[in-house]
Amino acid sequence: MAPQRLHSYSAPTPSMAARHHTAWDPPCPLPKWQPPTSTSTGWKPFPLPFPLAKWRRSALTPRPPQVIARLRGHAVGGGESPGGRGGAGRGGETGMGTEGMGRNGLGPAGMGAAGMGAAALPPRPAALLCVWLLLGSSWGPGPPGVGAVPRPTATYVLDADSGLGRQFDGIGAVSGGGATSRLLVNYEEPYRSQILDYLFKPNFGASLHILKVEIGGDGQSTDGTEPSHMHYENDENYFRGYEWWLMKEAKKRNPQIKLIGLPWTFPAWIGKGENWPYDYPHVTAYYIISWILGAKQYHDLDIDYIGIWNERAFNSKYIKVLRQSLDRLGLRNIGIIAADGDWNISKEMVVDPYLNDAVQVVGTIAWNLVASYYEDLPFGRCGLMTAQEPWSGHYKVEAPIWITAHTTQFTQPGWSYLQVDGHLEGGGSFVALTDGLGNLTIIIETMTHNHSQCIRPPLPHFNVSPQRATFYLKGSFYLVETLQVWYSRLDFESANSILFKQLQPLDVWRGSFSIDLDVDEVYTLTTLKTGRKCSCPEPPPPQPFPSNYKDDFNIRNPPFSEAPNFADQTGVFEYFINGSDPGDHVFTLRQVVVQRPITWVSDADQTISIIGNFHWVNLTVTCDIYIEKQDDGGVFIAGRVDNGGIYVRRTKGVFFWVYADGTYRVTGDLAGEEVLMKGLSGVRANAWHTLTLNIQGASASGLLNGYPLWENVTISKPSNGWAAIGTRSFEFAQFDNFHVEAS
Repeated sequence: MAPQRLHSYSAPTPSMAARHHTAWDPPCPLPKWQPPTSTSTGWKPFPLPFPLAKWRRSALTPRPPQVIARLRGHAVGGGESPGGRGGAGRGGETGMGTEGMGRNGLGPAGMGAAGMGAAALPPRPAALLCVWLLLGSSWGPGPPGVGAVPRPTATYVLDADSGLGRQFDGIGAVSGGGATSRLLVNYEEPYRSQILDYLFKPNFGASLHILKVEIGGDGQSTDGTEPSHMHYENDENYFRGYEWWLMKEAKKRNPQIKLIGLPWTFPAWIGKGENWPYDYPHVTAYYIISWILGAKQYHDLDIDYIGIWNERAFNSKYIKVLRQSLDRLGLRNIGIIAADGDWNISKEMVVDPYLNDAVQVVGTIAWNLVASYYEDLPFGRCGLMTAQEPWSGHYKVEAPIWITAHTTQFTQPGWSYLQVDGHLEGGGSFVALTDGLGNLTIIIETMTHNHSQCIRPPLPHFNVSPQRATFYLKGSFYLVETLQVWYSRLDFESANSILFKQLQPLDVWRGSFSIDLDVDEVYTLTTLKTGRKCSCPEPPPPQPFPSNYKDDFNIRNPPFSEAPNFADQTGVFEYFINGSDPGDHVFTLRQVVVQRPITWVSDADQTISIIGNFHWVNLTVTCDIYIEKQDDGGVFIAGRVDNGGIYVRRTKGVFFWVYADGTYRVTGDLAGEEVLMKGLSGVRANAWHTLTLNIQGASASGLLNGYPLWENVTISKPSNGWAAIGTRSFEFAQFDNFHVEAS
């Protein structure tokens, strides 16, 4: 423990008690928020800390709701409790995702890193705790000593006897949106379990209370596609993907964790040819409910909440149909969250009592749980922690894990917020929560403006300065004699950050105590003694993706539907048993999406799955291919692939195509518009062929079945990128004996 002298704890003077606040402001840990201007109070809009707000239906009023925009890759935190923001993002893009809800009233609700619960009061600028982790950043010096310069002092009163605020429902995070946990499943033990412990195990690391997962829909949803449980109307498979597994692992560690499902995309059959899921609301409701029932039947998972369509338009008729369908099947305990975008739905809920009855939670999200996808995809390392090297076993426990712990380890769903102002006079914010049984937790943050900014929206200026805060504990809290102290200081200039460190207990004298606060600090003061900063043995050091990698896909009973390390960017590539082939290609990898899904972003017109090291320059890719679509079918292998995720349509690289009509092409892009060479190949559908692509420096060549087909094609750019496989369109095709060798 740190020596007592590091902090100045002193009894307050009587004059301090006269000071008070007149405006409430929720303490903000992070995300991008944008509440409306309140002309009656004179307050201006400013970013609020509420990742996902939840309101009781009976409390809805015409008052304009606080608007919380989506935080792309930043935000742990929210609501009334200080929390941390974001995993170390490239070029200053940081953040991590979390989930939250709040109750009772139309005002913002929140809970630290993605939580639920808070009070709705006029906002004014407050320091947002947005823990930015820049690449290569590290954290700063410990608690300040007692300086010679007097600090401004302010007093704050905590009293539960005068009434409590909103109920706290927990803090959580989002897996998906999309394929953000893709590489996690490929980790070997014990490293995979260690990562899961840091996320979900109570009193260990982040100790999350909520897990929201993507309901896979076969479409691109940020960093990849996640497979649907129903690719086609007559197709059901509740073992595709990895979200089922992740929910079970979370439940294994915390049986009380709440589970939420939310679609980003939908399979094509739901729209019957239209890129819209609402034209046939009963069909969409059937599809979503089948996922809920499958979770219970095949995995014994009880889903607590279900979403509508992430960050896209909502449809009141569909929401009502979904509610009616859930109730008819005896699923009344499952709440509907809408609309996972902005707060406009609340206006319709006010005037539509049936819609108001159908929706239990009005919310949005902050993103994401764990950065377990290739770092050079969009929003790399925007997670609570980073786990992007299953081949080496390396992972990194980022600061957002411990900032989240400042709230999650010292509260539980069902606690209540105290009705406090929440502002610190020297800048920063605080919240206080109680279990109603005498326990008290206070969370304080003093993040500066420049260290609180996220990708969007712009953050109005505010100041934070060193200060002394004196707290008066009234009513039942007057009997508290000692508070446990947990401390973090985020240093953005050196390698001396302090994260979630337990200090010496703080003595409370006659219901009061004082604490010196510096900038960029987070404190938890609590009566609970259960907090732990646990750690696992140091993981292996980082290593680049293997330069010589093979996969023959010969697995009879694979644990997951996807082959290790392949990251689908359009379409879905699954293990397949080829019963019609008695030879060497019984077990293959097959592209299975044959219609363009209802998209969330601009998916490519071709399917593609990437693998390897984005920094590869010289490489040879070999793969056996099998075209299933007659006449106009086609497949490719590729190298130096430079894009994916939401930017997949603009992907460049070196693409070697063969088509069912007996022709081939070499193109410099996925769209096939930049043709570098073309000719005849003799390839036909329903036959196996071996393609080889060799890229060395500024030249490329291709082999078909071991014989040169084209040579000496000049390559100007891109200069590096992943290897890839894919198809000409949304069509069946198979791949086998994949091999990439890079130098």
